[in-house]
Amino acid sequence: MTRRAIWLVACLMFATLGLAAEAATRGGTLVFGRAIESQFLDPTHTAQNADIWISLNIYDTLLQPNADGAGVEAGLAAAWKTAEDGKTVTLTLRPGLKFADGSPLLPSDVKWSLDRARSKTDGGEFAFLLASIATIDLQGDDTIILHMAHPDPVLLQALATFNAGIMPEKLFMAAPGETLLDKSKAFADHPVGSGPFTLQSWKRNTEMVLVRNPYYWKTGTDGKALPYLDTIRFVIIPDDATRILKLRAAELDIAEFVPYSRVAELKADPALDMVLFPAAQVNYFAMNDRPTLKDGSKNPLGEVRVRQALNYATDKAALIQVVSYGTGTPERSFMPMSTPLAYGPAPLYPYDIAKAKALMVEAGYPNGFEITGLALAGSADDAAKFAILQQLWAQIGVKLKIEPLEAATRLARYNAADFQLRTSLWTNDINDPNEITSILAYFPTRQAGRSGWEDKRIGELFEKSQEELDPARRAAEYQEIQERYAAAAPIVFAMEVPYPVAMRKVVKGFVQIPLGNNIFANTYIEK
Repeated sequence: MTRRAIWLVACLMFATLGLAAEAATRGGTLVFGRAIESQFLDPTHTAQNADIWISLNIYDTLLQPNADGAGVEAGLAAAWKTAEDGKTVTLTLRPGLKFADGSPLLPSDVKWSLDRARSKTDGGEFAFLLASIATIDLQGDDTIILHMAHPDPVLLQALATFNAGIMPEKLFMAAPGETLLDKSKAFADHPVGSGPFTLQSWKRNTEMVLVRNPYYWKTGTDGKALPYLDTIRFVIIPDDATRILKLRAAELDIAEFVPYSRVAELKADPALDMVLFPAAQVNYFAMNDRPTLKDGSKNPLGEVRVRQALNYATDKAALIQVVSYGTGTPERSFMPMSTPLAYGPAPLYPYDIAKAKALMVEAGYPNGFEITGLALAGSADDAAKFAILQQLWAQIGVKLKIEPLEAATRLARYNAADFQLRTSLWTNDINDPNEITSILAYFPTRQAGRSGWEDKRIGELFEKSQEELDPARRAAEYQEIQERYAAAAPIVFAMEVPYPVAMRKVVKGFVQIPLGNNIFANTYIEK
């Protein structure tokens, strides 16, 4: 889907949301069926979507992404200005801001939060998004001045990203623990922010309950404070079939990650709204590209020709049809094509078994090998993805074994480089190529998506792009990055797909923007 198409659909959704809010019902409890449990609710150290999408409803940011995710609008900061030379950014806070416990949100909380989020020692994997900030000054009781180490072409969008969530310094530092990490873990179990909701209770792997923040600053179309809902119950149901069964029985109000195989069926249900929200998302297969595996054995995926062979042996059209029932499009780059500066003149690695076999012979694997893929237990989409790979890759002698794991265990194995292959997806949190490039292609951030693969030239290009203000030069840098990445095939390229969300007809005003953010502030239940 093009950026223009995403913008039109997202704006239409938000326009509909605004009209519906005129007659919004206040109060009530929304029950949301989640496929994956959250792990850590400190925005500075948050890394997976299941954490990010909850955190964004607990913690506010100075700026917020707009309806299509392509720009920003006012958040905690009512106004902002960038100097002509790009060396300073001045932001003015809204008056009377408070955290969910009723304590005032002060400029010092903003400075402390951003200093921590950009810290090389405590800033987490996404600190690079704010690394261009050199120092932060405060002026009066409402002004924050960011002094830049260099002009940053995407700083404003970074200030609207989850890891720039503003936290209460006093409460955080009062949390138990000797180190900042200890305090972070303690605070994340009982987080306090200034977003529309606050955490009431959390039974791990069972249920999380958010309640409305009585001090939230934003108002609805009726002039009263948002959110409309009193409570959101997030119920963890990893099994797709069970999640849908409970939705149809009205035990859930919304179910996320609906298998694409069930979309047509749910669209036909008069009690439900089955929505495919436009997504800045790619689905791919992550590979461990290190020469040796965790147990010390030789890893065939460490050979570039093997990785290219697996890509040529993957029939993207078949994968799209079987998994997404035709709703997806083949990857043209490692980043979503809605991303500015995405470069992909054609789908990557067209299906070619003859070429795949030839590459396997050249790589020294004429008879193939055995490989294990980590699947998300209970996921119908994961089962379908691996089933079709088993059939396709068998043609070049590759025997694919499937190991289903629950989400936390699979993530731990992935983070520890104790895997060969796994299903993966990426959703842009910022409408710029720097975030996904840092995570998937730039080795220092996350060892190139935990793959262990490194291209030093890509590293140089990425570092230049972080300071490049000339649009043409920046575009050229990212084109070369994408070309080099595609040639090395560190992943198995698959498809771009929308977000499939099903909800009962009585649910109004919920939207998932292209960046993935679940917006509950305007959600209500019609009575």
